[in-house]
Amino acid sequence: MNYLRYKLLCWAIICILNLPVFLLGADKKALVLNGIDVLVEENYKSLEGKRIGLLTNHTGRDKKGNATIDLLFNAPEVELISLFAPEHGIRGDKDQAVIEDSKDAKTGLHVYSLYGKTRKPTLEQLKNLDALVFDIQDIGCRFYTYISTMANAMEVASQAGIEFIVLDRINPINGISVEGPVQIEEKTFVGIHSIAIRHGMTIGELALMLNEECSYNVDLTIVQLKGWKRSMWQDDTDIPWVNPSPNMRSLWEATLYPGIGVLEFTPISVGRGTTVPFELLGAPYIDKELFANYLHEYEIPYVDFIPFAYTPTSSVFANQLCYGLRFNVIDRDKLQVMDLGVAIAKILYQIYPKDYSLKNLSILMLHKPTENAIRDGKSLDEIHKIWESELKDFKKRRSKYLLYH
Repeated sequence: MNYLRYKLLCWAIICILNLPVFLLGADKKALVLNGIDVLVEENYKSLEGKRIGLLTNHTGRDKKGNATIDLLFNAPEVELISLFAPEHGIRGDKDQAVIEDSKDAKTGLHVYSLYGKTRKPTLEQLKNLDALVFDIQDIGCRFYTYISTMANAMEVASQAGIEFIVLDRINPINGISVEGPVQIEEKTFVGIHSIAIRHGMTIGELALMLNEECSYNVDLTIVQLKGWKRSMWQDDTDIPWVNPSPNMRSLWEATLYPGIGVLEFTPISVGRGTTVPFELLGAPYIDKELFANYLHEYEIPYVDFIPFAYTPTSSVFANQLCYGLRFNVIDRDKLQVMDLGVAIAKILYQIYPKDYSLKNLSILMLHKPTENAIRDGKSLDEIHKIWESELKDFKKRRSKYLLYH
């Protein structure tokens, strides 16, 4: 039996063995309320009598699928004045560099884009508001830009002297796991603060941290979750999955994203332009069997992979046949996905130095010592030691802001 057929057979066996577990767990979802559900349950008490601006997108909805926009627009004693939209737009369907202002077709409200000429609301846009409400689903990774949009909005809300209210949402990839380097480079839109790549916090907890450590000092309110425990992944709860952005289409992809997505400014396709972004990775210059053999030598546990070929229809290497690997997470609670990303970068730089450059790795890593260690051929253990003191400090800082057990 050849290598590829053997791996495919292993995958099939794993899926069959796990099917009964999946079916048993299907009826045991924890009953969890996101911030918007709690707000509705409390009859909008936190917003009563206030003129509101709402920073949201298509992920801002309650468990029944009602948009937060519509809920606040129709809520008694709440005056929804304007809307603000992050990257990908108010409906989450745009994957472009600049998004213009628009008007919401259903409510007629003006939508100010925070991914266009400016990435912050202006004081003029906030002048008639009592509070700015934030309701967007994060995915637990530092370089996912909704965090930065929230931070920018908090800063301007503070300057405007208005309240900032976060309708908290679960961390879909759990609130325990913390991985990867802590940002040490200057802040950018894909790295707004010195947090780990996989931060293990909710968006509300991040707001608390940003407010204090960035000295925004905004009048901050968090409408907290109910029923969520830090160990829970999204599919442990009854909160339905909604694609947070066009290329984040499943919890599986969100699980792999911190380690695979961190590589996407380097010369590699991370699956954009396919039906399974971040589940696979490749390039025209790769020998997929050789690549798989090298990665096996790292013995990264709790993830499996098979050699794979695909042709992305957009993004890096669009319309070119790419050779690489497709990944299968075996144990998501134990997988160190950042080790996977670093190992891939080390291998590609080692065997394809003319094709694979580390030049842009730090755009998302925001940690030059990691880039230098990969270039110098340092082991994963040596790279862990580079991260160690900064991660320890981050975990200590982080503990002050955790709202849930």
